[in-house]
Amino acid sequence: MTILEVNDLTVTFRGGVKAVRGVSYQVGRGEVLGIVGESGSGKSVTSLAVMGLLPAGAQVTGSVKLHGHELLGMREQEILKRRGKSISMIFQDPLSAFTPVYTIGDQIAEAVRVHQKVSKEQAARQAVELLELVGIPHPEVRAKAFPHEFSGGMRQRAMIAMAIANDPDVLICDEPTTALDVTIQAQVLEVLKTAQKETGAGIVMITHDLGVVAGLADRVLVMYAGKPVEQGTVEEIYYEPRMPYTMGLLASIPRLDQENQRLVPIEGAPPSPAALPPGCPFAPRCPLKVDACDDAEPELVQVGERGVACIRSHEIDVKRLRGVDVFPAPEPVAEPPRDARRRETVLELDNLVRHYPLMKGAVFKRRVGTVHAVDGISFDIARGETLALVGESGCGKTTTLQQIMQLEAAQGGRVVVFGKDSGELTKRERKELRRDLQIVFQDPMAALDPRMPVGDILAEPLRAHGHKDVQGRVAELLELVGLDPSYAERYPQHFSGGQRQRIGIARALALEPKLIVLDEPVSALDVSIQAGVINLLEDLKARLGLSYLFVAHDLSVVRHLADRVAVMYLGKIVEIGTVAEVYGTPAHPYTRALMSAIPLPDPELERSRRRIILEGDLPSPAQPPSGCRFHTRCPKRALLPEPERARCVAEEPPVVRLAHADDHGAACHYPEVRNS
Repeated sequence: MTILEVNDLTVTFRGGVKAVRGVSYQVGRGEVLGIVGESGSGKSVTSLAVMGLLPAGAQVTGSVKLHGHELLGMREQEILKRRGKSISMIFQDPLSAFTPVYTIGDQIAEAVRVHQKVSKEQAARQAVELLELVGIPHPEVRAKAFPHEFSGGMRQRAMIAMAIANDPDVLICDEPTTALDVTIQAQVLEVLKTAQKETGAGIVMITHDLGVVAGLADRVLVMYAGKPVEQGTVEEIYYEPRMPYTMGLLASIPRLDQENQRLVPIEGAPPSPAALPPGCPFAPRCPLKVDACDDAEPELVQVGERGVACIRSHEIDVKRLRGVDVFPAPEPVAEPPRDARRRETVLELDNLVRHYPLMKGAVFKRRVGTVHAVDGISFDIARGETLALVGESGCGKTTTLQQIMQLEAAQGGRVVVFGKDSGELTKRERKELRRDLQIVFQDPMAALDPRMPVGDILAEPLRAHGHKDVQGRVAELLELVGLDPSYAERYPQHFSGGQRQRIGIARALALEPKLIVLDEPVSALDVSIQAGVINLLEDLKARLGLSYLFVAHDLSVVRHLADRVAVMYLGKIVEIGTVAEVYGTPAHPYTRALMSAIPLPDPELERSRRRIILEGDLPSPAQPPSGCRFHTRCPKRALLPEPERARCVAEEPPVVRLAHADDHGAACHYPEVRNS
């Protein structure tokens, strides 16, 4: 039974810019449709048009039918009766979607009372029941809290509770897990499955995470430049794609279940809706392009049971041709054999501690507690090595980076950079060390001054350190990261996200450093762009002999880039070792949960594997649990006898080297032991 039917939907903004160009799909009861594509492909604009939430200047044509009733052109009062009741939406940023001055419970209760004739008391009770349904702990108490008092994962679950308050028939989810940690993402996906089971709703899942779609969707719609380019069942799209763009997307994803291998980027960037190329919009980036591709834009035509917009789709042998065949991965730069034990140490942290005072009061402030941001961590990095620091938001990764980059005396413990204790450096020595220690930030747009051309941004550190041939070095840096030297005259806003990140990397390389700190350098990028940046970082490391401290929460990316991994939880390192050891035989329950939460872009594997769902959210670093800090969420502890459970609460485990392991340690009283 079809609930939502969209036909030839187009959205045009002022100036004649067509952001959506002829989107058609249907959603039945209990069905999940995944809509995927790069940023700017028109996914979110399509969903806002269906909901009737576009700004007044947007022109929407085509047809959107809900239960056979046309929504386009319907009076606002009639749309309001359906929006939130028959069709509902989960937004990407729940903090912006909630009103900050009302409690969560009041806002959910309001959504109930708009569409149901119930009293305030009944609506409040229903709000508590909904919060309990989506897994919010102590729902009676949390219903009285304000949005800013919820963590990101709890806010997203509360948003789901509000979206399903009136048992909608269609639920549109716009990137509902993008900004979340993988463990929280796993919780939210489980909640979505529960919500669908409870309401029987059809779901439209809009995302760029192909792993999420593989585990949740029944059918997939791939969008590019505002139009559908391939549509079919999830098995057809993932196992036998016929559109080169789909093949490239799937080949560019770093996978947790595969050994370290070269990623496949899609060169170039999506076209602007205001300046589409002639013919097929994907032709400038397509390795299978022929002259006929420039003649006219291909329509979505049926090839078997699916729709494909490619004039060469009938030539593609889906049984033999894979994405890596169409988009060949670039050859890696030769790298010397790695043996970190025989090389000099470029960075060493010895029992590093960083606590912050927790203050209260506006005028007369007093200390009421301590935030244990980093609570005694130790690791080292050898020359030419990459160490990845992973963990959920709030575990202390960023604080650790700050302590390293400040090159000042640590609050507790030591930070030794290139053999020198940061607490004993003179001002001159600190400036000299900064040549050898650089950082690449998560958001390249925020890191680059929009008022300066790229050439001046790259020249700034060179001039500060007295470099002689500044212009020549700027051109050399741009070529090094795969950009044309003529780009030096452009401003940051004239570049794509991937190009901006390459500029950030070029600036970090300007002074020929030995160690680069990478703070989530690819998390804000589409997978197709992300693959190219990861390959670039690998090549630069091999060519220049660099060392990396790589901070991330995506263990799939880490597997492709790192030599060793340190897993952090609530200010502590809970597991550390080589990539082969940690990924092959994770010893700590937290590491196992992190890995099980990473979605795999394979429908069969994703739906059949066992996922470890962590209960609750990360405890506050101002009040860390006693003993093992993970014991409040540990799935393994519940299976232990009482004396062993009591030990987890009372005694804090140190990082201990595991038997039969060369370089593998875990902070767990009862680690998983490799069978040998």
